Amino acid sequence: MEYKDYYKILGVSKGASQEEISKAYKKLAKKYHPDLNPNNKEAEEKFKEINEAYEVLKDPEKRKLYDSLGPNWQHGQNFEPPPGFENIHFEFRGDSTGFEDLGGFSDFFETIFGGLGRSGKKKRAYYSGFGQDFYSARGEDQEAILELSLEEAFRGGEKTITVGSIGTGKKTLNVKIPPRIKDGARIRLKGQGGPGIGNGPAGDLYLKVKILPHALFKLDGNNIIYRLDLAPWEAVLGTEIDVPTLEGKVKLKVPRGISSGQKLRIKGKGLGQGLRRGDQLVEIRIKSPKNLSAKEEDLWQELARISSFNPRR
Repeated sequence: MEYKDYYKILGVSKGASQEEISKAYKKLAKKYHPDLNPNNKEAEEKFKEINEAYEVLKDPEKRKLYDSLGPNWQHGQNFEPPPGFENIHFEFRGDSTGFEDLGGFSDFFETIFGGLGRSGKKKRAYYSGFGQDFYSARGEDQEAILELSLEEAFRGGEKTITVGSIGTGKKTLNVKIPPRIKDGARIRLKGQGGPGIGNGPAGDLYLKVKILPHALFKLDGNNIIYRLDLAPWEAVLGTEIDVPTLEGKVKLKVPRGISSGQKLRIKGKGLGQGLRRGDQLVEIRIKSPKNLSAKEEDLWQELARISSFNPRR
C-alpha cells in the first residue's frame, strides 16, 4: 500500500496552521475541480487526493493520528500500518453526493482511519469544504461598472447591458435602475455572478454606478450644480430667468444685488431619495461686456463717477 504525504499534496509544511491548510486547499480545489476540468482524469485524481489530504489535516484528531505514523515516510513509499491501527475507526456519513462518485478515499486513508473496518467494505466519505458541501459551493460575487448619463441616473428605468462573467462568458442583461440613483451606488443582480460549483447557486453581480460628465451640470454629492451667467445689471437690479433642470425648465427669481459665487437653491431637483434627496444649486457668475459702444462707455463712466459703491470695503 502506498504511503500518502498529505502535507506534500497540499503544498504546506508539517507545521502549517489550520488557516494555511485551508487556504492551500481552497486554491488547489478550485484549480482541479471536475466541473472546471471536464473529462480530465488527471485533474479528477488530483482533486481526490486534495480532498483526502484536507479531510485529514483539517481535523485536529485525524491530523494528530496521521502525524503519529512518524516523520520518516516518503510519498509513494510502500506502507504497512503499525499494530493497533486496525482497531481505530472514524465515522463518515454515507449520504454524500458527488465525492463518492469519484471513488471515495484511498486504501491508505481507509486503512488508517477505519474505512475498511471489520467488514472489509469501503465506506463512502462525506466531504465538507468551504463551510458547506463542496458540491454545493456558491459561486463568487462579481462587480462591474455601470456607466449612466446624468439623465439616465435621474429618471431611472430599464437599461440593457452586456457584461463579461467568469465561467459563463459575455451575457446580456436587463437592469432596473432606481430613479435618482447616485454616483457610486451599487445595484445587486442576484444569481448573475460567478457560476456555482456542482449544484451550488451562482453568486451575485454588483453593478457600481458611474455617472458620466454632463455638458450643463456637475455633481456635488447628491446635489446638481448649474452655473448661471448674469450681466452686471441683472445682478444689480435682479431678474427672472428660465433655468434648465433635469425635469425641464423652471423660472428662477434672482434677487437684487447678488454676487458671483453665490448659489441659489431649487429644492428637490437633485439625486437621492427621501431625506437624502439633493437639490439643484444655481451658481452665479457675473460676466462683464468686453466690447462697448461709445454711448455704453459714457454710461459706464457716468455710473463710475456717481456711484458710492466700493467692493473692497
